[in-house]
Amino acid sequence: MKIIADLHIHSKYSRAVSGDMTLENIASHARKKGIQVVATGDFTHPAWFGEIKNKLQPAEEGLFNLKPQISNLKSPDTRFMLTVEIACIYSKGGKVRRLHHVVFAPTIEAVEKINKKLAWIGNLKSDGRPMLGLDSRKLLEIILEADSRCVLVPAHCWTPWFSIFGSMSGFDSIEECFDEMSPHIFAVETGLSSDPPMNWRLSSLDNVSLISNSDAHSLSKLGREANVFDCGLSYAEIVSAIKERNPERFLYTIEFFPEEGKYYYDGHRNCGIVFSPEQTKKHNGLCPKCGKKLTVGVLSRVDELADRKDELVPDRAKRVPYKSLIPLVEVIAGAKGVGPQTKTVAVEYDKLISKFGSEFFVLLDAPIDEIEQIVDSKIAEGIKRMREGNVKIEPGYDGEFGKIKLFDEGEKMEEEKKQKSLF
Repeated sequence: MKIIADLHIHSKYSRAVSGDMTLENIASHARKKGIQVVATGDFTHPAWFGEIKNKLQPAEEGLFNLKPQISNLKSPDTRFMLTVEIACIYSKGGKVRRLHHVVFAPTIEAVEKINKKLAWIGNLKSDGRPMLGLDSRKLLEIILEADSRCVLVPAHCWTPWFSIFGSMSGFDSIEECFDEMSPHIFAVETGLSSDPPMNWRLSSLDNVSLISNSDAHSLSKLGREANVFDCGLSYAEIVSAIKERNPERFLYTIEFFPEEGKYYYDGHRNCGIVFSPEQTKKHNGLCPKCGKKLTVGVLSRVDELADRKDELVPDRAKRVPYKSLIPLVEVIAGAKGVGPQTKTVAVEYDKLISKFGSEFFVLLDAPIDEIEQIVDSKIAEGIKRMREGNVKIEPGYDGEFGKIKLFDEGEKMEEEKKQKSLF
């Protein structure tokens, strides 16, 4: 069966996360997005783990759903997978390392064992994404001792400050990080600022799966990146599909346009400096305004570690494909010339969801001519342009998201004139 899965999100117990991120709300919004399997996130947090145990019940092997009395549905359809993101901060090779990892667990019992061990290392109550003075290799040992079916995936693997390949505190390879335990790392999360072709430039990742998840801190961000499988509905089947990298089972990943990610280019936000990798080299990695080091982004870091050019990547047809999407509210907002949180956008969004059932169906599969019958033709044109990759982007840098456009200023002005004429 076709499954869309978002396997990295956060709960209301994580810092800078919306209080609306409850299990009930996550399940409801996942249905609206078209996500069948969603992460619980934050299973190390005692209060959140308590909610997981009280509100969820076993469904298929390794998956859970809301208890009927919690969801008000006889057969709650959204499935949850037990997950957490853990920040490991430690010294190795004479350098301070700051890495984030996503952990998958198949059972409540495995989570209890992991939490018991980690509680001796750091304060699990302080944050849904705990910060631990723990070597990545040791974390991997702990989760595999709890249950050999547990999985560790390096999170947003190119983010400058907190990832395995990050320019500021990461490593140059999986092996350098995990030593002899490296064979247990069979997947990495590409993150919002990179897409599969960027990762394909590293031959060292040829045998590693590339997965994509939202890392959502609010309900609206669910599914901004995700994975699409054709496999059985179970923990083992999903993990197997990731591990095998067979495009007949791992159909594709859903991606941000990487330029829109907030660490795609290099730069210095305080000085408003945005540089391509070539410009950064020209300035010796220093901000021309203040003289401080630039935050080296994902594209530069990929260039640094890559051992081949994009056009020389082998076996493209055998690799798991990808599709780059823009959230539906942003498409509608661009077409209407208004903000994504406005009532105008909400009305058009609800029309499309009522007709087609889910946001992903609208963005990926709904016929354009049928979309035009529900909302105005400019929204349909925006979806068409997105599917074709016909977009304009000002790249993100140093923590600033990029700005993506489906319509130019002339088209926006025409829309504004139409809006005014209605009044």
